[in-house]
Amino acid sequence: MTLTLFKAERITRLGSRSLLDHKLRSFLTALGIIFGVGSVIAMLAIGEGASFEAREQIRRLGSNNIIINAVKPPEQATGSSAETKRMSVYGLTYEDAHRIQVLFPDVRVMVPARVVPARLRVGDIRLPGRAVGTVPWFLSGTTMRLRAGRFLTDADVQSAENVCVLGPAVAKALYPLDWPLGKALYVGRGSYTVVGIVEGLPGLGPDRKQKDQYEIYVPLSTARKRFGEAVMKRETGTFEVEKVELHQLTLTAPSPEAVVPVANSVRTMLRHFHKQNDFEITVPLELLKQAEATKRIFNIVLGSIAAISLLVGGIGIMNIMLASVTERTREIGIRRALGATREDIVLQFLAEALILSLAGGVIGIGMGIGIPRLVTVFAHLKTIVTPESLTLAFAISVATGLVFGIYPAMRAAAMSPIEALRHE
Repeated sequence: MTLTLFKAERITRLGSRSLLDHKLRSFLTALGIIFGVGSVIAMLAIGEGASFEAREQIRRLGSNNIIINAVKPPEQATGSSAETKRMSVYGLTYEDAHRIQVLFPDVRVMVPARVVPARLRVGDIRLPGRAVGTVPWFLSGTTMRLRAGRFLTDADVQSAENVCVLGPAVAKALYPLDWPLGKALYVGRGSYTVVGIVEGLPGLGPDRKQKDQYEIYVPLSTARKRFGEAVMKRETGTFEVEKVELHQLTLTAPSPEAVVPVANSVRTMLRHFHKQNDFEITVPLELLKQAEATKRIFNIVLGSIAAISLLVGGIGIMNIMLASVTERTREIGIRRALGATREDIVLQFLAEALILSLAGGVIGIGMGIGIPRLVTVFAHLKTIVTPESLTLAFAISVATGLVFGIYPAMRAAAMSPIEALRHE
């Protein structure tokens, strides 16, 4: 055992001395491994961070939730006068919510909501926005959160109070130099008191992913009382009346296992009572499963791309080691003449290749940890460096040195001592 350790130490020392004799060449050779390991870790960290953010947004929607949104069907003109007139009746109804409660007693109708286009005004600033009539627990079914003040209360809904909560885009646009809480906001011809501000992406409608959506939130009873059931829109050459009772229903299933069956049953029921395709059902649990599958594929693709850098680094190691074998032919012959075995020669050159890959792997790990932090600071993207990615990248770097170092080592050991001594 002691003899084996002494032999290993001697071979390692010889390999290190040989590499230090050619410092620049050794460093340039290790660069391939350094960049390969660093890129593997960094790319996996960026992919993990992006995947984590997507999964978190879906989780905030609730794994037991089923979200039903009203969708406007294709329009058809009902008149041929100089001004085209349209009457659109679509979307979800209070009757739909009642049917779901009756037919699915275990399912809770969590969040009803209605969207009304509205002109928002503060002083001389006017914005085309929309008022969302909803309930106090609306935020629990979205990815938004309260930033300041309060959200709507049961008392606001019961008494149809003229209060509102501002979306992030509205707060910045209408109150750029002022604190909005307690101030008046004109919605159409009515005045509303601002009681809170939320932040995050809007939670309703086909344009709910738009960050610049000017959206405010009012009690559902206030929306019904102040705006009525029909909304009139007048554009150039078009006069349109839209009647939508509810734009969104969020249902809560009794368990995660019941989410998909309940969603399918609700979809079948709504199709029976809706003659046109004016709704869409989103199941966050299904989106979460899709996100997990996408994450695995994403990591495989990113890891494969980054692994090419390690392959290039391995080829560089093999190239330098082959050149080293040619340069040191006489040295190999002298060592063989003094009693070194082929095994000793193989181990020496293999040790040099492993030292290069180990050093490159350690430096590459440092680079792989540093790059994601820079991405987070300057690009404001979430990155997550996992222990698995560090282990994987380091293991691949060691395996690269071993695999690409074997052939040069075997070639050095296969030399005839007599021919090696004659080499000039």
